[in-house]
Amino acid sequence: MRRLLISAAFAVLAIPAFAEDAALLMGVERYRTLDRFTASADVTDAARALQDAGYNVDTLKNSSADDMRALLEKLQARSVDADRLVVALSGRFATDGDRSWLLSRNAPVPSLFGIAQEGISIESVLQVMAATPGQSILLLAYDKTEKQAYDVSTRAGIGRLDIPQGVAVILGDPENIKDLIETAIVVPNTEIVAPVAANSSIVLRGYRPKALIMQHPAERRVAPSPWTPPVSSRSDTVDPQEEAALWQRMTARDTVDAYRDYLRRYPRGQYAQAANDAIEAIRTEPNRASRLAEEGLGLTRDKRRAIQRDLSILNYNTRGIDGIFGAGTRAAITNWQQENGFSQTSYLTDEQISRIDGQATRRAAQIEAEAAREREAQLRRDRAFWDETGANGGEAGLRSYLDRFPDGVYADRATTQLEKIQETKLNRAARADRSAWTTARETNTQRSYQTYLRDQPNGSFRDEAEARRTALRNQQTNSNTNAQARATEEALGLNALTRRLAETQLSRLGLDPGPVDGTFDGKTRRAIREYQRSRNLEPTGFLTQIGLIQLLVRIGN
Repeated sequence: MRRLLISAAFAVLAIPAFAEDAALLMGVERYRTLDRFTASADVTDAARALQDAGYNVDTLKNSSADDMRALLEKLQARSVDADRLVVALSGRFATDGDRSWLLSRNAPVPSLFGIAQEGISIESVLQVMAATPGQSILLLAYDKTEKQAYDVSTRAGIGRLDIPQGVAVILGDPENIKDLIETAIVVPNTEIVAPVAANSSIVLRGYRPKALIMQHPAERRVAPSPWTPPVSSRSDTVDPQEEAALWQRMTARDTVDAYRDYLRRYPRGQYAQAANDAIEAIRTEPNRASRLAEEGLGLTRDKRRAIQRDLSILNYNTRGIDGIFGAGTRAAITNWQQENGFSQTSYLTDEQISRIDGQATRRAAQIEAEAAREREAQLRRDRAFWDETGANGGEAGLRSYLDRFPDGVYADRATTQLEKIQETKLNRAARADRSAWTTARETNTQRSYQTYLRDQPNGSFRDEAEARRTALRNQQTNSNTNAQARATEEALGLNALTRRLAETQLSRLGLDPGPVDGTFDGKTRRAIREYQRSRNLEPTGFLTQIGLIQLLVRIGN
């Protein structure tokens, strides 16, 4: 059986048997409604050690609230004459923040007004133990990781405890509490405060004298020697400079052992509270070892940007490519670790970085191959549709082609031919028709084109009016989307170099962005839309972070 790393020098005094010394061990692990708490009742196995140390011990396992109260009433009667009191309660606890209860085996899901019926009040137990100040220890064993909320007023765990003067309360998990009883509380002639306070597996609250010695009155005339940490043989006087130098060395190591080394040398030193706080911070920090290992890699900001780009290519959203591993990047790393069979620490190892880079390289190649295939397929569809519609030069066919492929291979040709057709029609049109059309086109609103269609139902520009009215309606519908897309691109803060790189890559991919000058004009926007279509991205003509990453990933490779 695993034992706490507490030596006999860290124990509480045990004495020969006296009937006045009382102990109560109560554990609940099997619940009818709540989840089982494995090994919780094992604390009752410490009864034999306490009996051998002179305690009159009562135990109770997996019992009802009535039986638990009956045993506590028995303890209350004994406490009147008791010289020492030791009580260990183990199981599932509930609290409303100010009060706490140990739940019985029949307890339903706790509620504010139902706990008292199937729970044992910890505050009541503390009142009983207050009868023996300085010689009372209450041990509470529970799962400290449980934070479940039972209802709006109650949750799992132990809340604030109003501990009476002279009562020490020790909290830990069932195994540690049992080991503490068997290896410390039953060992004679030693105090407990300093060693227990320095042990990260248990927490001491309440009565904290410089030395807690559990004695029988007959033995108080000769007090046992308290536990004292080793001190330098050179001097019994604390040297502030020497203490500060040791503290600096220990903080540089920044480990539990380092801070305990400081506490052994200076248990009441000027940095003692800071040392205990540091120990608690280390003990409670999740994945500390993984964090320190990642820090040891010495990742530069450029390397962190590369990792963020790789994760983004793999479709893990880092919320930025800035070289800063914030909450977004940590979440992306955690998700990647989960899907790749690694512990979900949110911190990377050298092996994981290599795997991410390899996966991103492979995925980038896949994206390029998929885009090339899609581009070829799109060109085939473009040419085939042109052959069936716009190739004959008819107005209806040209409009049909532009509706389907507004940024197509033949879009410029179709637009030019339509303009020539419109010019010819304008020259041939009757004066009234031509005047009405000129007015509609100069006004250029949905209403102006609707007016033209109403006044010239058989006008020469009927098809053009319908097309322009539809285009304006679509433009109005898409205005919010376009504004959002523009804002998204502006938020990227693209400098001139990045814009030129983007234009260069668009040109390499066979898209025509116009001059490579860092200015995103109409031709550049059209090339971006074509690129987005080939990547199954929304064809807005404005770059997003993921689109830019995919576009630039092959630059320099």
